[in-house]
Amino acid sequence: MRIAVLLVALTFGIGSVRAQDAAEALQAANELASIVSADAVNQISRELTASIWPNLENSLKSKIDDATLSELRADFERRLAQFGAEAMKDAPAVYAKYFTAHELRDITAFYRTPTGAKALQTMPKVMVEYLTGVRPKVQEFQQGVRTSVQEILQRHGYRN
Repeated sequence: MRIAVLLVALTFGIGSVRAQDAAEALQAANELASIVSADAVNQISRELTASIWPNLENSLKSKIDDATLSELRADFERRLAQFGAEAMKDAPAVYAKYFTAHELRDITAFYRTPTGAKALQTMPKVMVEYLTGVRPKVQEFQQGVRTSVQEILQRHGYRN
């Protein structure tokens, strides 16, 4: 009987420790997110605008006047910033899911160092540049998969 009582006590004790750990991790994750998202959303929005807008502008420029084009760009930038801010709201819960409170505090401490601060400023540019370079490779990969699927299906007697 004493063993059963002890097991029940330990089970509830462990559950409250886990809940406390989760709450502590979420608190640490919120602190990390506030550092990461402070300027990141604006910077990513600027980088994506610089990367995406010229193509949109070129496709529309001959069809619309400058005032309309200007309004479209302002709307694009506003929506992109709003999307980024909204998307960042989910970050703390995801951080807390994969990192302990201690690990999150370590990451936060790193971002407060000069190297960490530089990483926060530079990584959005790095990611946009990287993704811009990867985009054609992804398109080639997708086309290769489509072609391969069609060839294999045809070899096995399947027709479109």
